[in-house]
Amino acid sequence: MAVLEGKHILVGISGGIAAYKIPELIRLLVKAGADVRVTTTRNALQFVTDTTLRTLSGHTVYSDVFASVNAHATEHISLPEWADMMVVAPATANVLCKMAAGIADDALTTTLAAMRKPVLIAPAMNDKMYDSPATQQALRTLSQWPNITLLDCAEGPLACGTTGKGRMQEPEAIFEAIHGVLTPKTLTGKRIVITAGPTIEKLDPVRYISNFSTGKMGRAIAQECIRRGAQVTLIMGQMSARQMCEQAVEAFQQADIAILAAAVADYRPVVEQEHKIKKQSHSTTMSLELIENPDIAATLGQIKQPHQQVIGFALETDHEVENAQHKMDKKNMDMIVLNSLRDTGAGFGYDTNKVTLLFRDGTQKDYPLLSKEAVAQVIIDNISLS
Repeated sequence: MAVLEGKHILVGISGGIAAYKIPELIRLLVKAGADVRVTTTRNALQFVTDTTLRTLSGHTVYSDVFASVNAHATEHISLPEWADMMVVAPATANVLCKMAAGIADDALTTTLAAMRKPVLIAPAMNDKMYDSPATQQALRTLSQWPNITLLDCAEGPLACGTTGKGRMQEPEAIFEAIHGVLTPKTLTGKRIVITAGPTIEKLDPVRYISNFSTGKMGRAIAQECIRRGAQVTLIMGQMSARQMCEQAVEAFQQADIAILAAAVADYRPVVEQEHKIKKQSHSTTMSLELIENPDIAATLGQIKQPHQQVIGFALETDHEVENAQHKMDKKNMDMIVLNSLRDTGAGFGYDTNKVTLLFRDGTQKDYPLLSKEAVAQVIIDNISLS
């Protein structure tokens, strides 16, 4: 199940211009299956309307401690009891200083004062306000509270017309941070190397051999590992199989797990031409001599130590299980993820995948078509951490 599915997320909005971005955050949360409720300061409603927040969340907005529309007489107590976590975005200098000092004099700050579950704070303000001694002291104080996660401000153009540090993180970054807060840290202390995407093998300065891999699956795995607290090295980009192998071997020396999701070229041209290969007027064909590339999975399988694991991928078109099982055994991998091109929606380019997990003891687990994010969760769930 997705991390946010069925979670109760309380969104607190204070009176900064960045409040206009929060409807997008609410939309992302609701789309991910979360139940969202909103509390605001009165000033926040100068930047985003009650109607917008109510429509997107599906709930009445708590902005006035004594409003007759409140479901409970003590809304600032019932909301923290209901919520699994709270996110304050934007968190102005005023609200940060109030939080640190324990001041609770409106709907948002009284709710914060009663919140004992995880709180994610996304500050936003002018750079001079951010640099003020009071704000910096408030940030230091809040960073020491066990239930608080502080996002750093971004640098860039500010609403006042200057450029500096004080911008709120974008809704997508806050959304990802919420995932991180709610995801159990089962991989804390683990170092994981992940390969992703295609490799490229140059023919000449303008052409190369590659494949249709987009790297979506590898990136989803990396994201899930980070959410679970791992230290991740992601190897992908415009590189050859030899370059990827060198980087993977180097990173694996200090790693606990390698997850090899990249689509690596088996062969490369024997000769990489220094100049563009010109079309030959006397011939309609061209021959290309290839040589075998190093096998990353086999290389890591040979050097892995008893405490290390190598997880591989297999994309097959026939005799899928037999070929994948043989590949895992031959290359000394601990688990292999099999996807077939026969399955619609699986493989390269899609946001979904359909996989079968094969293990060294001969067992296998079949999964239906899932989002690549969900497949990443499945893969990590099945890695032995003993």
